[in-house]
Amino acid sequence: MQRISSRNARFQVWQASLTNRTKRQRAGEFLVQGVRPISVAVDNGWPVRTVITDASRPLSKWASELLQRLPDVERVAMAPELLAELGEKDEAAELIAVLELPADDLDRIPVGPDFLGVVFDRPTGPGNIGSIIRSADAFGADGLIVTGHAADVYDPKAVRATTGSLFAVPAVRAASHREVLDWVRRSSIPIVVVGTDEHGSTDVYDFDFTQPVLLLIGNETAGLSSAWREAADHLVRIPITGSASSLNAANAATAVLYEISRQRSRPAQ
Repeated sequence: MQRISSRNARFQVWQASLTNRTKRQRAGEFLVQGVRPISVAVDNGWPVRTVITDASRPLSKWASELLQRLPDVERVAMAPELLAELGEKDEAAELIAVLELPADDLDRIPVGPDFLGVVFDRPTGPGNIGSIIRSADAFGADGLIVTGHAADVYDPKAVRATTGSLFAVPAVRAASHREVLDWVRRSSIPIVVVGTDEHGSTDVYDFDFTQPVLLLIGNETAGLSSAWREAADHLVRIPITGSASSLNAANAATAVLYEISRQRSRPAQ
């Protein structure tokens, strides 16, 4: 077991991965903390490269059992003040896992007869990405696709906001709408592309979401790009009242995902 008590080169690589997307991508790894997120990651078979523990205290029952499940994974004992820096908190987490970044391969998202995929177009807030992944998990979506110039799925704020759902629902980054549409067209199952827009022609509860659907959520400020608007087979809107002019992107996605789940859970007529 390696011990780290100073800001050596390895510590600096991990520290840089917290704030620098390019370095995170170059290293091919990202940091995860918290009992539930790490447990969900291990349960779902995510490759763990390193487990970093607090060198100053004994392991809890949970941490000991986790390490027993990962007998071949490298273990590093780190000084608590350094571990706290990696955890971006005042006090050190008991354990931080260094996970391998998965490939941005759209085929990681399964497509079946009840397919439900979500596209988040050019999001700027990593917290919103995390929140939508969490809602996608809660309401039965098969995966999330982040398109265009966007915040990173593996930004620590996004990872924390998913509360572990990142490791249960595939999240894939795509450069543009074109590769996503090519993937949709290759599917043997017809998929309806449905965009959300405040000027949509149909209220969400009047649209049939029981068919295979790719749901489009737009940028927090600008909404869907013109390319995605043109690509959509339908545009739906969420009726709102009161003085609010619109909903936060993550809230809007959650509302539509709930409606889709509600429709799909109804007994067949």
